[in-house]
Amino acid sequence: MQSEAIYHTAQALEQALQSARPITRLTARHEDMSVDDAYAIQRILIEGRLRDGVRVVGRKIGLTSRAAQQMLKVDEPDFGVLLSDMALPSGASIRRASLIAPKAEGEIAFVMRRDLRGPGVTAADVLSATEGVMTCFEIVDSRIENWDIRLQDTVADNASSALFVLGDRLVDPRGIDLALAGMVLEKNGEVVLTGAGAAALGSPVNAVAWLANTLGRYGEGLRAGDVVLSGSLAAMVPVAVGDYLRVTIGGIGSCSVRFE
Repeated sequence: MQSEAIYHTAQALEQALQSARPITRLTARHEDMSVDDAYAIQRILIEGRLRDGVRVVGRKIGLTSRAAQQMLKVDEPDFGVLLSDMALPSGASIRRASLIAPKAEGEIAFVMRRDLRGPGVTAADVLSATEGVMTCFEIVDSRIENWDIRLQDTVADNASSALFVLGDRLVDPRGIDLALAGMVLEKNGEVVLTGAGAAALGSPVNAVAWLANTLGRYGEGLRAGDVVLSGSLAAMVPVAVGDYLRVTIGGIGSCSVRFE
């Protein structure tokens, strides 16, 4: 894609974000869009948000499950940027009308103790660099109409991120087998999904190692204090006004959120 088209695509996504009105699939407009083009659009989108006064507080990893990768015909995850105005505490209420077509995912969030940057980052390096893990919800949303997305569409759209809700416990991950950590997700008091850490690339630790190594290829890395959302442990759950969601992950804790 030409630089002008990349810039205008980022502007269109920003307008869709601010207005909560979706746009048509980007890859339908720009059939030549590559994944590198999509990350360039994402960077311009984030730079615009930073000029509005928000801060980068971490990263999110998407497409960590085999089912999600098969849906978009890819064989590796993608990533997006977490900003300060996306963070919410457990128990928060979210105004449904501020989003387009939100869905909730139960995940394990990592809080970094020190910087981490590839290449060559291993799972052991991730655990050594982690201050602790927390239960979290990622609230995903697509600025693309009807979630009609290809890989390039979700990458450009900051990996379809919207908000994230953190639990109130920070737990040392070295005392837990995160691959075996079981998740229960409840919606309005009923269990709707179960999952385990192994859904995220075999272990959430592997997902964070993948991210650190991938960021290294772009000359970037994880920073001390960053929050890293390591990937969904089950399917996405659509939400509507009045929904109350709670997620519990064994050995880590719980987190809840309400939509109003």
